[in-house]
Amino acid sequence: MAKGGKLQSQVMEENTFLAIQDMIARDMALDDVLVAICRMIESQLAGAMSSVMVFDKSAQLLHLKAGPGLPEAYRVAARQVPVGPDFGICGTAAHRCEIVACPDILEDPRCACFRELAERENLRACTSYPIFGGGDRLLGTFALYYRVPGLPDARHDELIEKVTALTAVAIERCQERRALRESEQRYRSLFTQNPDCVYSLDRQGVFGSANSTACRLTGLSEPALLGRHYSELVVPDDLPTAEAAFQRAVAGDPQHYKVRILNTWGNQLTLDVTNLPILVDGVVEGVYGIAKDVTYREIRETELRILRRSVESATNGIVIADAQNRELPLIYVNEPFLAMTGYTREEVLGCNARFLNGPETDAAVLALVRERLAQQQDVQATLLNYRKDGTTFWNDMFLSPVPSESGEITHYIGMQHDVTGKRNREAQLEYQANHEPVTGLPNRTLLEKCLAAAYEHVGLSGPLLAVLYVDLDDFKPVNDTLGYMVGDELLRRVAHRLGAVISTVDMLASLGGDEFVAVLRGMADELSIVALVEQTLRKLDRPYRIGGHDIHVTASIGIAINNENLRGPVELVHHADMAMYLAKRQGGNTYHWYTPEMTATMNERVVLRRELHKAIEAESFELHYQPLVSATTGGIEGFEALIRWRHLEKGLVSPATFIPLAEQTGQIEAIGEWVIRRACRDIVALNRARGTQYTVAVNISPLQFHLRDFLERLLATLAETGMPADCFAIELTEGVLMENAASAIATLNALREKGIEVSIDDFGTGFSSLSYLKRLPISKVKIDRSFIREIAVQKEDAAIVQGIITMSHHLGLRVVAEGIECDSQYAFLARHGCDVFQGYLFARPMKIGALMSYLDDYAPALGNKWA
Repeated sequence: MAKGGKLQSQVMEENTFLAIQDMIARDMALDDVLVAICRMIESQLAGAMSSVMVFDKSAQLLHLKAGPGLPEAYRVAARQVPVGPDFGICGTAAHRCEIVACPDILEDPRCACFRELAERENLRACTSYPIFGGGDRLLGTFALYYRVPGLPDARHDELIEKVTALTAVAIERCQERRALRESEQRYRSLFTQNPDCVYSLDRQGVFGSANSTACRLTGLSEPALLGRHYSELVVPDDLPTAEAAFQRAVAGDPQHYKVRILNTWGNQLTLDVTNLPILVDGVVEGVYGIAKDVTYREIRETELRILRRSVESATNGIVIADAQNRELPLIYVNEPFLAMTGYTREEVLGCNARFLNGPETDAAVLALVRERLAQQQDVQATLLNYRKDGTTFWNDMFLSPVPSESGEITHYIGMQHDVTGKRNREAQLEYQANHEPVTGLPNRTLLEKCLAAAYEHVGLSGPLLAVLYVDLDDFKPVNDTLGYMVGDELLRRVAHRLGAVISTVDMLASLGGDEFVAVLRGMADELSIVALVEQTLRKLDRPYRIGGHDIHVTASIGIAINNENLRGPVELVHHADMAMYLAKRQGGNTYHWYTPEMTATMNERVVLRRELHKAIEAESFELHYQPLVSATTGGIEGFEALIRWRHLEKGLVSPATFIPLAEQTGQIEAIGEWVIRRACRDIVALNRARGTQYTVAVNISPLQFHLRDFLERLLATLAETGMPADCFAIELTEGVLMENAASAIATLNALREKGIEVSIDDFGTGFSSLSYLKRLPISKVKIDRSFIREIAVQKEDAAIVQGIITMSHHLGLRVVAEGIECDSQYAFLARHGCDVFQGYLFARPMKIGALMSYLDDYAPALGNKWA
């Protein structure tokens, strides 16, 4: 009976081996095969737990690929093990390339990092077997674990040997498949990405394949080119040359020759062609061709001759130096150079150009120029140079080595350009970059520099250093009711009053909008600061007469001073900011000192997070919809869904408050799903009721977008709510590309395939747009409202908006402008071809019920007005 049981066990073992071999033959996933191997041996060896780790040679790491019987915590801890002496049992076995047995993990010093976990999970013994492939190449390790101390049973050596061999086959097979795929991809890249024309011909001379360059040069699409004989493209006079070369290539002899072709536009091109025989098992199956367009080579040579003649009449200074002389003497200068420097030709020829340098010439830039010349490289630099009469000028020069046909550098040619005027303009631009445009006050950049210098001077316990954070109360209604022009003038008047009152400040800065920061150094004591602050509040509290309007605004001021607990100068601004918010919460027109206890206000975020969680569970959110108006028809083509949180005590909580918090806590996932589902249900119901096809756009957080199952969930929601994919759109900020851009683009492609429209929101405020826009499978860009606000009065913003519209249209993208609040903004956008309008000028965001009434009562009038 025992013999029969053993025979039955052997049959089951062989059947399992055959099943695993079949998995390998069918190229099933390596992880699945390795798990099957582990389960097989665990079924054969009572009490055994096994693992397979694959060796990463470049990183010298073992990666856990299978270990189904091991505890989860141990698998997590051992998912990546260094290869080396005494790096655990498997790391040591891989390092020594020999079997390593550990009778007791708790006593083995090599297992020190796993000892506590092994004891908790009751893992006591381990033996690791290195796995080798062809040529004794280390592939990984196979390990057996037991819950009792001891050494492996020698009776199982044959079984383990079979298992490690089978594991080696599985790993090698997987690596071979990967190598084959990589080889195929490299070949395809060589063909498709080659900037030259690459194609293949069969033995009769018929095109079998061609890359995009071949199609571009010939003017034929790939389907039109394939199946055509090459002779149809060749100029008749060159057919004998081309045919002879082709026949020799078919005979196995590579060829190189020039030939002229006519493309579909009737242009004659000269190609430098290389023909290579395609050999399959030693037999020529066809011919590869690589052709470089050299049509313009003679034109370029002619241009060079013309260029030599034009040097004499160039407007820039041009010099040529002898590179074979260590002193690099000038052997040629043109008239503009002489006019620029004030020297005569006789005074400069034979001299090194260093005579242009003087005491204020930047030594570091000179060193860079000399280094590049020594390396025989191009160099561009801007230097302060001196004329013969001692006056200075900024010289933007470009130096380039001139090689002979053999590649030896014989000369250097330099172009000199007087850019003194440009440098002056750059200084003006630098000023603008460091000053807030509305008030002309220093901006945050200069503020931080000034504050850092003051902080370094006074330290923590030296003279008093104070920061005032001034924020106007109820400034936004001024902009909303009287317009931004009045608002900007008010900010200038406020800045003037602050500058007059705070006469002892090192700096008064504007952080943009209605926020100002003053840095005070050398104040006598806190009472002096309070007196100054109170005087400031009284001064700002007086009415302003602007554009026929009497405007009254007050301010909230936060005060922070240096102390021993301060971690840096910028923290002073942060403290003053916190104090200002407390002053504002007290009703405004007052001040508040920062105290360390204010940090406790951060607990409010904890409370808000808890309340946000309850709001998610109770779905205490609202969606408001703002219409999107078509520039073509003047009618409404869809809506943007905007979330609102109606708090029982706080009223409407701004998305700017809870959305960032939700992103930080991970709650954005649930909120985002609710928004999508609710928006779909509302608009599906609206369209059914009205017989329309309105679209709805939903803002998607980058964190939500990067979820692994984002697309799957989105499609499920659309199916569940009955929302057609082509009526649903998502809006993403440019920040979605900042992490894993390749994955983001893949998801965008998948969305496009499903018919879901994608827009880039807040376009122009990021820094990746220009590098990624041409690659993104999107339909629209949405110009950020910060650019729209000033387009009627700020030529810079107007230029940016016009540039975005033009660039987008050239890329086949529609443009949406948000934040349109006045007719002048609308008129500018309409005049420059903006496709879709959104803003208070047309409609404010509204609930779905109000939206239905709005469509009934006002949409026809809107269409007539804006068509």
